[in-house]
Parts: sequence; structure tokens; C-alpha cells
Amino acid sequence: MFTGLIQAVGRVSAIDRQESSAKLEITSPEISSQISQGDSVSVNGTCLTVVSFTKQSFEVDVMVQTLNLTSTGALSVGSPVNLELATRTQDRLGGHIVQGHVDGVAKVSAISSDKEWTRIDISVPAHLMKYVVAQGSICIEGVSLTVGELNDSLNQVSVWLIPETLAKTNLSSKKITDLLNVEVDVLAKYVERLIARGQDDK
Repeated sequence: MFTGLIQAVGRVSAIDRQESSAKLEITSPEISSQISQGDSVSVNGTCLTVVSFTKQSFEVDVMVQTLNLTSTGALSVGSPVNLELATRTQDRLGGHIVQGHVDGVAKVSAISSDKEWTRIDISVPAHLMKYVVAQGSICIEGVSLTVGELNDSLNQVSVWLIPETLAKTNLSSKKITDLLNVEVDVLAKYVERLIARGQDDK
């Protein structure tokens, strides 16, 4: 489990693409100094397993399904990636419950900025909009964010980013049409499931 509070921004330093998978090498001394082989790391919101590491970087295997269903397939050498280690039981849950299981890929539709904030409008897959509520939580590229505004007719979610978030994540580098990993609040999906099963039991 993760919290959506990014611990470091790493860089993709190598990509070895195979027919049905890929191996990513990610440079991040801060994360590499804290991991062991087999550990889970959130990379732009996707839970991946460390297969090897050095003091400066680590490698993860990515299956073809992950490449096809997340923004991971669009990464290139040099891409900045948000990184978070799995939460320990003694850690504070400062963001919200994030599983690292990406629900869909969204797209940046608009960006506007002021001195104190940056607004990003995000086009979200239509089937995920029912799980999003204003002032609720949403995970974008591994970052726990508060939903500032919804536009159901456009399937659009708007978030406001403070300078601290821009400085500590890769969201500052995003451009219009860029792809974004989205994970909706798992609690909403549990509620939907409970209601559906309750109706079936009647």
C-alpha cells in the first residue's frame, strides 16, 4: 500500500523492451539507498517490483499488460518519474489509501497558472467518473490529490497544485495531451460492490 506522498523524483536511465515485457532502470540514489530486492515501489502510481539495484539506481520488470494499460508504455529515457516506497505500519497516512493498481489512463486537457497555484484539467475515462467526487481524493501519476472541480459532461477532473507539489513531483513537467495514470479511491469501489451484492441478496 502507498499514500500518494512522493518521496523522490527519479529518471528513467534505460529501457530494455522485449516482446511481452520491458525492464526499466530508474536512477534515484534516495530510493535506491532504502530498498531491497523484491520490494514494491510506486512508479508514477504503478506498483512495480525491484529486481535489482545499486547505490544509484534500481531495475523493475514491467509486463505487457502494464505497458498497455498505464502511462508506463509512454516513458522514454530521461523521463522523470514519481517514486514512493511501500508504506510501513508505523508511517503516517498523510495522503490517502493508494494501491498502485492503475484504473485507467487520463490525458491533460488544459493547464493554467497563477503565482500561488497551477490548475490542471484532466480528461478521465468515462467509466471512472462515477468514483470521483468534488473535494474527494484521486491519485494522479502516483500523487494523492484533492479533486477541486468536476465536469461530468466533459468527463473532466480539475486539480489545483501548490508550489510544493510542483517542486516535489513530475507534475510540473506535464504538457497538454500528456498521459497520466489514474487510480480512483478504492473505498468508492468497495461501496459500489457492497450495494450491488446487497441488491442481489434481496
